[in-house]
Order: sequence, then structure tokens, then C-alpha cells
Amino acid sequence: MTVATDIRSWIANRIKRDEITRYMDGDRCFIDDGAIEGALERGKNPDPGRVREILAKSLAIETLTVDEAACLLHVEDPDLWEEMKAAAGEVKRRVYDNRIVTFAPLYLANLCVNGCVYCGFRAENSAERRRVLTMEEIKEETRVLAGTVGHKRLIVVYGEHPASDYDYIADSIRAIYDVTVPTKKGYGAIRRVNVNAAPMEIAHLKVLHDVGIGTFQVFQETYHRPTYERLHPAGTIKGDYLWRLYAMHRCLEAGIDDVGIGALFGLHDWRYEVLGLLQHAWDLEEKFGIGPHTVSFPRIEPATNTPYADSPEAVVDDDAFARLVTVLRLAIPYTGMILTARERGDLRHEILPLGCTQVDASSRIGIGAYADVEEKQKGERQQFILGDTRSLDEVVRQLALDGYITSFCTAGYRCGRTGQKIMDLLRSGREGHFCKLNAVLTFREWLDDFASEETRVAGEKVLAKELAEIALRFPDMYPRLHASYEKVSQGARDVYF
Repeated sequence: MTVATDIRSWIANRIKRDEITRYMDGDRCFIDDGAIEGALERGKNPDPGRVREILAKSLAIETLTVDEAACLLHVEDPDLWEEMKAAAGEVKRRVYDNRIVTFAPLYLANLCVNGCVYCGFRAENSAERRRVLTMEEIKEETRVLAGTVGHKRLIVVYGEHPASDYDYIADSIRAIYDVTVPTKKGYGAIRRVNVNAAPMEIAHLKVLHDVGIGTFQVFQETYHRPTYERLHPAGTIKGDYLWRLYAMHRCLEAGIDDVGIGALFGLHDWRYEVLGLLQHAWDLEEKFGIGPHTVSFPRIEPATNTPYADSPEAVVDDDAFARLVTVLRLAIPYTGMILTARERGDLRHEILPLGCTQVDASSRIGIGAYADVEEKQKGERQQFILGDTRSLDEVVRQLALDGYITSFCTAGYRCGRTGQKIMDLLRSGREGHFCKLNAVLTFREWLDDFASEETRVAGEKVLAKELAEIALRFPDMYPRLHASYEKVSQGARDVYF
């Protein structure tokens, strides 16, 4: 058999039709185009009283209906819009407090069999330099991220190709977890590996579950099926709308109970995509009792030799971007919301208070770009172009100056606070109690091991404020926290509640 024949055989056996239809209502999927379009039409010219009723529901941490979210999408009154922004920020504080989680993307392979017209990784893009990192190269990337930068969480990214199938993904996760690096006072290591990869069958997802995966992300790109089918060539794996649509259902059945959904904004009308994400969250809640752990909302960015990405047909400007983030926070109030370095640093500063909970920093998206200083950001090794290339130290400092505590906590996954458990804790606000304590411990650890002097000074002010607040809010817990805090200050690492 030739390599090309092997790849064709792999493609032909990739999709398992019964792992789509088992979740469907006959021949109907959960994306109801008529319901979305109808809600968008009915939501025009919303009554202010109705809008305020909907905001109250969000503040009670209840998932909105499609009609309720559509109403918010059409708010134009400036004063009402300010109320929406304030409510979104308050929802975030009630569920997640003032914590912001940081992570880094790690691209391990850019071979891909698909032909998405907006993607630099598409198979026919001859300008893309293809590479699959070896396990030693992965460890070297990890040493930089964990030992020099100070990250504790990664999102690892792969193209869809037999060279980076589930077995390679499992091996790469093991390689990342194997790395420990000495630091100023302790050691650096990656404690949670989240994965952004192609949809998989249940048996392969179980392998990733067993190796210790964190959140599994699959973005639908666009929920509008005619647009999806036009942008993803027929006959490719990704051309199958339903196989991708039910990827998260298969994850939950496989035992991966932290799942991340998203849309690529710029492919179709942004209001439609917001409601598509909401219908996705509702279907997961109804079938499994668990909504998405995270929602992502990247905008399409330019990519090497990819004309479509240079001029997308449904451009989302900065004002619309702020609106979609706000409505997503209000519509799915329990979920984590990821604001990526695709966006400019100044815009991220403006958008963050609207309810975001996670940001990446020190991001490089070329294959092997963290360890390979000479070629770190060459376009022909990237999927798209980044907008914010600030270091983790710079981002943490800005967050501290804005009153946020950067959380490097990964305890929830290892303590079993995932899936249904974490959903219940998030809805009640109780998860924030655990996370606030762990945020303090992990921030102390990071400041001691990695912070510049300027960042350390800003961070110490935040820590002092947080410790004083915990002493008042949780007096019974404070002595135990203080003892753990002292251990971390003396060099103990990975201490958590």
C-alpha cells in the first residue's frame, strides 16, 4: 500500500454513522434553523422591561432560551446596553469571582486532510510548511512553557491526519506530563492538558480520557449548515456537518465530562452563531445534564496563502464582538469563556470585563515555535496571525493592575470537580470558594518562581487584598489557607484544596 492509499483508507473509516444518529431525533439535529431565524425576527425592537426580566434570569445563573437571547442580541438603546454589560460582569463575578485563568496554545502538528477554505492548515495549501513534532521536541516545547514562562495549563492543537491521530495525541499528552523543570524556588510543570483536535469516535476518546485529558474542544466553526457545507469541501471528513456537530456528545459518553464548544465568527451572521452555541449548550444539558465547560468565540484572522481569511464574508467588527461576548455570558452564565490572543491587547483589555474567564499569553502558534527561537513566528508554520503577542509576565501584571488575580489552579480536575459536579458548584457560586483559595496559592507560587520585579510588586498588592477578603468571608478556612500559603512561600509546590 502507498502512503496515499493508507490515508484514503483512514479517511474512509473515520466517521461512525451510528455515533451520530444515536443522539438525533429521527433525522433532525439539535440545530433548528427555523427556531433561530424566527427568534431573531421576534427579538427585534425589544421592550426594556422584558430585557430587564431576562437579565434577572441570567443573574440567577439560569440558562436563557433562544428567544430570550435573541431579545438581548437586538438591544440598541445605549443605557440598556450599559445595563447588559454590567449584568454580564456581575454574572462572571458571582460564578468565577475576580479570577482569570491563563494558558498557552501548543501546536504539535499541522498535517491535515481537510480543505477548509479559511484555514492555513488546509491540505492544498502548498505554502504551509508541514511538521509533526517528535516526543522529544514536545518535551522541549514543554520545558520552555513550564520552566521559563511558567504556564501550568496548555491547550494542545493538532490537524486532522493519521500522523496525529488519537494514539499520537495520547503519547504527546504523556510526554507533556512527564516534564518537570527546576525554577527559582520550586519546579515548573504542566498540570492540565486541554486538547483542541478533530472529532473522534467514542473508543478513541476513551483512550484520551484514560491518559488524563482536561477539556476537549471541538469548534463547529459555523452552525449555519448551508454556509458550513460551502466552506468545507464535500468528501472530506470535516465536510460532514453532523459528525462534527455531535463530537461533544461522544466525548460525554466516553467519560470526558469537560467539553469546550465554539464558533469561528466571521463565517456567517454573528447573531445566528450566538444562538447556535446556545442551542448546542441546551442539547448537552438536556441529554447529559452537563453544559459546556467552556465557550470560545474566535474571530477569523488572516493566514498565509489563504485569500478567504483576508476578506471574510461576515466580518464581525469590534462593537459586534463586544455584544456577542456579552450576550454569550448572559445566555450561558455558568460556562467559562475564553478570550484568545487572536485579538489585539487593547481590545482584550476592553472585552475582559464583559464576562471572560480565560486568556492565553506568551502565545506562539508555529509548530515548534517556543523552543525554536530563530523561527518562532514564521507565517508558513502557523494556522493564522496573532493579535496579542505579550508575554505571560506582561499579561499577569496588567491583570493585577486591573484588580484581577491570575489563577494557575488545576485542582478541580484532580479533585473530581468536573462534569455535573462542577456545573452544580458553578451554578450555586460555591466553586468560586475553592478556586479563590487555590488561586491565592498558585499565584504565590508563580510570583516566586517566574515574575519580574515589576509584576511581583503588582501581584503582591492583589494577594494582600485577596488574603484579607478570605479572612473575612471564610474565617473557618483561613487558618488552613494561611498554613498552606506559608508552605508555598517556603518552596512547596502544587498545594491545593
